[in-house]
Amino acid sequence: MTDNILVATQVVKRFGGLTALDNLDYELPRQSISSIIGPNGAGKTTFFNCFTGFYKFDEGDIRLEGYSLKGLESYKITRRGIARTFQNIRLFNNMTAIENLMVGQESHLHSSWVGVILGTPEMRQEEQMTQSEANRLLNFVGLRGKGDMLAMNLPYGDQRRLEIGRALGSKPKVLLLDEPTAGMNPAETEQTTQFIRLLRDELGITVLLIEHDMRVVMGISEKVTVLDYGKKIAEGLPEEIQ
Repeated sequence: MTDNILVATQVVKRFGGLTALDNLDYELPRQSISSIIGPNGAGKTTFFNCFTGFYKFDEGDIRLEGYSLKGLESYKITRRGIARTFQNIRLFNNMTAIENLMVGQESHLHSSWVGVILGTPEMRQEEQMTQSEANRLLNFVGLRGKGDMLAMNLPYGDQRRLEIGRALGSKPKVLLLDEPTAGMNPAETEQTTQFIRLLRDELGITVLLIEHDMRVVMGISEKVTVLDYGKKIAEGLPEEIQ
């Protein structure tokens, strides 16, 4: 029996008279790399938004390791172990790379505002630990030596890696990547594909991606799901879908 870390059951999401997700069932195997594909408007990003609490779904349930996410705020879902990136990169452009990585750890920090104002030993220790983890993540995502650069000044491919690094700061069990290779040249695409494999193989993270580049999808995925008009119309191994 497959160990599914994330399970969606009969999920419905409506926007007025439009049904964006129509009784959608989905199972994400633990420590897999899976893809969701389909035309624009198929409901792919809406599904991501329901997984992460950006949208509240109307019917059905989504469970992470058996725990229902229904009605939970986004920050609580992040703490439970789901992180994501966006189709359009959303970094803090006027902050440095290292500062972006420190912000990504916010969901696991414990210092109160009183501790911050008073500069308590506990707060200073936590700040040092956060800085150390940010440096580790900087090296892991391949940005060694670029920590003091503003995010806006990084090359496009590095910005993508930084966004993934920031997501890793929340220590996710499941990482949702929304078009991670969009806008990349072939060399950057290949590097990113290898990096996604590293996330699963070295960190044990379960990866689910939305991707339009079929070479990436067919080359990296263990399971491919096809959506259209909010419904699942096909699912299987890459060669079966192809």
